[in-house]
Amino acid sequence: MKSFATSWSGGKDSCFALMQAMQQGFAPKALLNMMNENGKISRSHGIPLEILERQAAMLGLPIITKPASWNNYEQTFIQSLHELKDAYQIESVVFGDIDLQAHRDWEEKVCEAAGLDAILPLWKQDRKALVLKMIESGIETYIVSCNSTMGEKYLGKQITIELVAELENLGIDVCGENGEYHTLVVNAPVFAKPLEIIFGKKQLHEDYWFVETSLQETENSKTPAPDHYLENGYVVFTESFHLKRGYCCQSGCRHCPYGYSKPKQRS
Repeated sequence: MKSFATSWSGGKDSCFALMQAMQQGFAPKALLNMMNENGKISRSHGIPLEILERQAAMLGLPIITKPASWNNYEQTFIQSLHELKDAYQIESVVFGDIDLQAHRDWEEKVCEAAGLDAILPLWKQDRKALVLKMIESGIETYIVSCNSTMGEKYLGKQITIELVAELENLGIDVCGENGEYHTLVVNAPVFAKPLEIIFGKKQLHEDYWFVETSLQETENSKTPAPDHYLENGYVVFTESFHLKRGYCCQSGCRHCPYGYSKPKQRS
């Protein structure tokens, strides 16, 4: 079974790409997200670190987040791939791009630099059909940033069949593949349980609208303390969490209850 890391934006495309890769028999090992320079929010979607970490916890996967500027983005990304390869013995990286060739070319270039394969499970699928598949699959996702053409009224709206029709009638790409909008996934079939999100202040930054997001902590939404803890920026899962998830990911987890031991590398 080929192991992979996912280039994780926190949005619908990266989530569905991960799901599709799993259905094709690949094994997820970790997530990678590129943050802004201060490391507090994701660079493209504006998602706070605490929400990205909660998504990772609901997926039962570690997440690596790296602060980067646009000037050192590529260098930082390649270095991160090397780190993931060494730490998790991944063989490939999954991306959620659909049909923009320039994006694919870049992804293949950075993966080649790290000795990895680039996998694009959504490649060349019809955009409208694809977003409808995401909805049908059970992905619950909300718009958290969009261009000024769409405007602030779309921030916080859930991607539904009705919204897809509305965007199509307005001449807006329904999948947002050209950067018209970005989303935040709060639930999916691969999540242990949904995230509860609070939408806050809306801001316009360089002709792009963003909405502040935060976790709503309730007794139902909190991740029980015994399930995981953070160590040196990594999420470490306890035996309790692995038992709740119900299967072994064969990543050599520290508290694996299934008796799996990661093979030692020869020196």
